[in-house]
Amino acid sequence: MEPQWVPGEQDIAEAQVSYFARFVEKRTGIAVPDYQSLWQWSVDDLAGFWGEVWDYFHLGARAGEVLASAEMPGAQWFPGTRLNYVDRVVSQARTDRPAILGVDEDGSIAEISWATMLATAAAFARTLRELGVEPGDRVAGYLPNIPEAIIAFLGTASIGATWSACGQDYSAQAALDRLGQLEPKVLVTADGYRFGGKTHDKSADIATLRAGLPSLAATVVVPRLGASASGVALPDTLSWADLPVDAAHPEIHTEQVAFDHPLWVLYSSGTTGKPKGIVHGHGGVVLEHLKSVALQSDIGPQDTFLWYTSPSWMMWNFQVAGLLVGATVVTYDGSPAAPAPDALWEIASRTRATVVGTSPGYVLGCIKAGSVPRRDHDLSALRLVGITGSSLPSSSSLWLQENVGVPVASISGGTDVVSAFIGGVRTVPIWPGELSAPYLGVALDSWDESGNPVRGEVGELVITKPMPSMPIHFWNDPGDARYHDAYFDMFPGVWRHGDWITLTPHGSVIVHGRSDSTLNRQGIRMGSADIYQAVESLPEITEALVIGVELPEAAYWMPLFVTLAPGITLTDDLKSRINTKIRQEVSPRHVPDEIIEAPGIPHTRTGKKLEVPIKKLFQGADPTKVLSPTAVDNPTLLDWYATQKP
Repeated sequence: MEPQWVPGEQDIAEAQVSYFARFVEKRTGIAVPDYQSLWQWSVDDLAGFWGEVWDYFHLGARAGEVLASAEMPGAQWFPGTRLNYVDRVVSQARTDRPAILGVDEDGSIAEISWATMLATAAAFARTLRELGVEPGDRVAGYLPNIPEAIIAFLGTASIGATWSACGQDYSAQAALDRLGQLEPKVLVTADGYRFGGKTHDKSADIATLRAGLPSLAATVVVPRLGASASGVALPDTLSWADLPVDAAHPEIHTEQVAFDHPLWVLYSSGTTGKPKGIVHGHGGVVLEHLKSVALQSDIGPQDTFLWYTSPSWMMWNFQVAGLLVGATVVTYDGSPAAPAPDALWEIASRTRATVVGTSPGYVLGCIKAGSVPRRDHDLSALRLVGITGSSLPSSSSLWLQENVGVPVASISGGTDVVSAFIGGVRTVPIWPGELSAPYLGVALDSWDESGNPVRGEVGELVITKPMPSMPIHFWNDPGDARYHDAYFDMFPGVWRHGDWITLTPHGSVIVHGRSDSTLNRQGIRMGSADIYQAVESLPEITEALVIGVELPEAAYWMPLFVTLAPGITLTDDLKSRINTKIRQEVSPRHVPDEIIEAPGIPHTRTGKKLEVPIKKLFQGADPTKVLSPTAVDNPTLLDWYATQKP
C-alpha cells in the first residue's frame, strides 16, 4: 500500500513543527532533521522538550525546573510556576478577524469579535465574583455548542474557578450524574436548542437540574428560543443578555494560579456507576493544546477551525484551543446532516473554514448519500480534514481525499488527557486507515500482556512517560484509587490506555479499538473496527455491533448485530453477502457466528459503541451494575439486547 498523501517541500518548509525544530536546534545544538528524530528527542528528554515548548510560545517566566518528578501517577510539572489559561487567549486578541463564528441550524452566523468575546467574559467574571465565586469553586454549564459556552468558560477560568459542562442533549438526570458531583455555585444554561429541524425547550430539565443542585447561588440563562420557552422565566435566574458588558474596556483580570490548579472537569462515559470526573490543570492543558493545535495540526492565526462537537465531548475543549493560537473557531448548534446529509460541508463553505473535524460515522453517511462535497460546495479555503471518535476505514480516508480533496488527519487520544496520543503532522505522509505518527512528547509504545514491546502486530497502547495534561486526579477519589486502577493496574508506573494498536514499519500507527472489547476467537485477537469497516460500507447496513462472548466450557459466541437502511430486509442473501465481505476484506476468522437484525446500536453519549457493557450483559452480569441508563444515548435499546443473551 502506498501513502495517499506525501508532504511536498513547501509543506515541510512552512510547517509550524519545522519552525519549532529549527528553534530547538538553535537553542540546544541538537540535530532534529525530521519528525521522527524530533519525536525521539521529545520523549528522551521530556523536561527539555516541554521547556522548549514553553519558551517557543512565549508563555512568560517559569519558577524553576520543568519536571520535578516523572513518577506516574503523580508527575510534578513546573512546580512554583503560576499562570492562567485565559492569559494566553488574551495575548492572541486581534482586530482583523473574529474570535468566534456562531452558526445556527437556521443558517444564521453570529460574528463575535475578540474584543466582544473578552469584554463579555470579563462581565461574566465580574458577575461570578459578585455571586461569591472564588478560585477553586465550580461553575457548571448545561449548554449547546454556542459562543456563550466558550465565553462562560473563559470568564470562569479567568478567576481561577473550575469549569464543567455537558450538552443539552443530556437529560436532567444524566447532567446531574455529572455536574451534581461538583456542587457548583453557578449554573449557566440555555432555554433550549434546535436540532434536525426541531426545537427542544429545556425549561423542565433546567428546573429539575436546579432542584438537584442545592449548592447553586444563581443560574444564568442564555435566551436561545425566545418567548416559546419558559426557561428565562424561572425564578432566581439572571439573563445572559443583562451581563454588565463594558465594550469600551474589554480588559479581563486573571487570577494567577498554580500550574496544576484545576481548569475543568471532564467525564468518563459513565457506563457503570456515576461517570468519573477527570480533572485537568491550567498549565498542562495550555502546553498540550499549544503543541497539539499548533505543532501537530498546524493551526495558526490564519485559520478558521470548525469541529463538529458538543460541550459534552473533549473535542469541544480541543476546538476552544484554537483561540490559544489566534485562530477563529466555529461553533455549530444543530445537526451536521440537516437539512441535507452534507450540511457540515456547506457550513465549512459559508464560514471559509480551513480545518474541519468530524467523525468516521458522518463520513460514511456522506458516502452512502452519494455526496461529493468538493463539487457541491466551495471548499477552496479548506486545507485539512480531522477525524476522531473511532477508527477511520482506509476506504473512507481515500473517499475524503477524492471527494473533499485535502489531506486527512486522523487523531486518537481521549478525555483522559483531553488531547491526542497519535495523529497527523504536516511533514509526515498519510497512509489510508492509519494514523501518521505519535505526537511529540508522547512516549507511546505497543506492549504484549507481559510488558514486552511488539512491532508489526497487535499490542496494548501504553504511555511509558508522563504527559503534562494527564489528570491531576479524579474528582472525589481519595488516595487516587480509581485513578490508579483506570490506567496503572496492568503495568505499574506505565499508563495503559485500553486500546489495541499496531506500530507499522513505516512509523504510522493502526488503532484497532478498545482492548477490553477485543475479539479473541480460538486465541486469535481481532479488532472490531476491522469488521465495522467492511460491514458498514454496504449500502444496506446503517451500523453494526460485534460482540465476542466467552461462554462456559471454553465456548465462544460472536454475534454481529446490524441495523438496516429503510426498506431493507435481512434476507439469507444479505447475510451471505455480509459474510463474504468480511471474509474477503478482513479474514475468514472474522466471520460472525450469527447475524442478527437490531432496532438500533447503543452508544455512550459521546458516540462510542457499547461493546464491553453488552458483552458483560451477555455473560450474565446484573444489568443494573453493567450500565447506567443515563450514560446511553438510547436506553430503551438495553432491554432489547438483554433478551439476546446466548
